[in-house]
Amino acid sequence: MQVRHRRLLALTRRHPSAILLLVQLAGLLLYPLLESTRIGPLALSAFGIAVLVVTTRMVRRTPGLMWLSLCLVLPAIVMLVLQGIWEMHWLQPWSAALEALFYFYAAGSLIAYMMSDMHATTDELFAAGATFTLLAWGFAYSFVALQAWQPGSFAAAVNPEQPRSWTELMFLSFALLSSTGIGDVIPLKPLARAWTSLEMFVGVMYLAAVVSRLIGLTLLRR
Repeated sequence: MQVRHRRLLALTRRHPSAILLLVQLAGLLLYPLLESTRIGPLALSAFGIAVLVVTTRMVRRTPGLMWLSLCLVLPAIVMLVLQGIWEMHWLQPWSAALEALFYFYAAGSLIAYMMSDMHATTDELFAAGATFTLLAWGFAYSFVALQAWQPGSFAAAVNPEQPRSWTELMFLSFALLSSTGIGDVIPLKPLARAWTSLEMFVGVMYLAAVVSRLIGLTLLRR
């Protein structure tokens, strides 16, 4: 049992990007299940804090500045706790903006980590997936803040006048970043359209510049 535990611990240390990727993918399945329940806000806040902690530990292995990550993540965690326990939901756009900045910074740190040498390791391949999800989460949180500051920025066929849920905005973010379409959530305000256009550009450039480079280095190594 101890040998198996040591092997698992060594595996997580060797491939921390894989742990971050799995946690974020688990969040994609967890959020829709908890979003409409009574304990949903508290559970989602707790999971959001867990993702922030895992991401912060990942930044430590990259060229990113740890102190800057903490300056972004600690206030966001405090706001999530206040929202989850004392229902201070008016803090949501501010915590979402901080989380978006943190995820963008973490994604940039991972890109610097992947581009720092001419070797494509297994962890860097996992980092490519983790960076994609970090970018998607960052834009999704920016959509949350945007629709709070500019109501009516996004609409959908179902209940078009209501604010879009986290799951809907996350779906929109993944659709735009992967350039697979836009789905049933549509940006209406000029700033929302400009920001979604920027996400499409970021997604195309990420695949063209970062992922293609890793694939080329992997083929070269073989």
